[in-house]
Formats: sequence, C-alpha cells, structure tokens
Amino acid sequence: MENMGMVKIDIHADDYALTVNTSRDMLDCMKAGKLNSISIVPNMSCFEQCMNMLYEEIPKLPFLPLMSVHLDFVEGRSLAGREEVPLLIGEDSDLMGLSWGGLFQLSYLPWKRQEAKRQIKKEIEAQIERVEAAVRVCMEIADKHQIPCRQKGIRVDSHQHAHMIPVVWEALTEVLEQENYKVEYIRNSKEVLGVFLSEKSLWKTYRPINFVKNRLLAVYSHRVDGYMKTHGMQQMYLWGLIMSGHMDYGRIQKLYGAMRDKAQRDNRVLEILFHPGITLPEEVTEEIAKEAVETFYLLEDRHVEKEAVIKL
Repeated sequence: MENMGMVKIDIHADDYALTVNTSRDMLDCMKAGKLNSISIVPNMSCFEQCMNMLYEEIPKLPFLPLMSVHLDFVEGRSLAGREEVPLLIGEDSDLMGLSWGGLFQLSYLPWKRQEAKRQIKKEIEAQIERVEAAVRVCMEIADKHQIPCRQKGIRVDSHQHAHMIPVVWEALTEVLEQENYKVEYIRNSKEVLGVFLSEKSLWKTYRPINFVKNRLLAVYSHRVDGYMKTHGMQQMYLWGLIMSGHMDYGRIQKLYGAMRDKAQRDNRVLEILFHPGITLPEEVTEEIAKEAVETFYLLEDRHVEKEAVIKL
C-alpha cells in the first residue's frame, strides 16, 4: 500500500479465480508490482487451477498483494451444499440462484429473514474457509522464497458488494465473531459522490445506474464504519462504483487529486478498485450470470482497466 503524503492508497483488483483468463490478466498486474491487494472468488470450478497459477508465480513476484475473500452469493456454486442453503441456490442444482435484488429482498421479509441469515452464515463459513486455506499456502510460499508479504489476518469483501446488504452484513459479522477470526479489513463500499459531481466535463461519461448503486450502498455504509471503528480497523473510502466497468487512466487522472485530498482530510484509506481481467467467450459457463457476461465480463473495458493499473 502506497503512502501518498499522509493518505494511504490501495490499488485493488477484484475477481481473481472468476475465470482462468481473468486470473492471468491479474497476474500480469501482480508481476508488474502494480496491485496492493486482490480479491479471490471462492466458488468457481476453476478455483484450484487459478490458485495453482498464483502459487507458481509467487516466487517471481516483487511482493505478494494482500488477499481478500470475495464472498459470492450471486454466481458460482454453493460451497455449503444444497441441503444447507436451499434458499440461496437453484431448484435443481448447486448453482447460486439469487440475484442481488433477491438477496436484498430477504432483508425485508420477516418470515424468511432469520432462516435466510442462518443459511447465508453457512455459505460464508464455507467460502471463508476455502480462501483462508489458499491464502495460508500463498503466505507459506512467500515466506519460503523471501517474497514480501504484509498479510496478517482475514480480509473480506464481496461480489457486487453483497456484504453491504443488511441480512448478509449481519450474517458476516456473526460468523467473524463466532469463529474468532482476526479481521484486518472489511470493504466499506462508501464512495464520495461530491468528487464526481465537481468535475462537470465527466458528467456524461458516467452510467446513471451507477449513481443509484452509489447512493444505495452509502445508506448501509455507516454500520461498516461503526464496525471498523470498534474493531480497530482504519476507515476507508472506495473509488470504483460510479466508474465501475470503465476505470480508465484519463478520468482517474482528472479526479485523483480531489479524491486523494478528501481521503486525507477524513483520515481514510483510499481503495481504488479495478476489474483488470477479461473473460474469454469460451470460458462462459452456467456458473456466470448471463447479464454479467453481456454487460461486463467480455467487454474490452476490462482491458482499459488493466492498462490503467499498469500505468498507475
């Protein structure tokens, strides 16, 4: 993590182990020493192959990025199993069957909420356990080959920021407490809206739906702030919602000074979030949501984000 003056900047990439090619693209960024941290998807069929790719590259890395569990409830396969989490999966498979909206709904259906939370906890436990074991292997390899590694405890975020949803947040914090995990980071998807509005030349370059996401997640960010404060974690701002899917170098340059200064004034880490890995058409399986394929995973914008990471 870089310290720009007094503010800490974390260059982060999501979706390692989403697909093999996504992971290869992210490994390119790691080998160039450009990523401070990454998130690892626990529940895709390519998980073991992607982790073996990382194990093999660690001895050649300039440093090992911090690694987070990228909890996934909307894609991939359940790791807890259909008997444990029937509310979360499809009727005839172990594929995760709820959309973000479906998860959100469970927070406000009193007759389902408690059972939903119990099942979500089971899935969270299984996903954390899988990634935690892989992270320990990474740390052992880094130690053996004297590769710098700052990882100390558990780090957690989620696909589509689903951990911010009330019932998921409650399930997550209960699991962390019950299992007595040493947690050093939980992503707070709290993005400063004013910085984007201050640069009028960029207004037409943002997708309106991303403003909706920004505002909705801001509503739930306060509980994450509170948790981080009471558990001794430095609070943070995220940069990667309104520009999600197109974090290009030019717009980052225009906004960087204002975003950095805001984080510095508020004494927060600034996490700059990228998705620098592209999925190949032949990698698309039933584990990946069709809408995400068409609007995100296959787009050349992901190469734009990889180029931006390399330039930073």
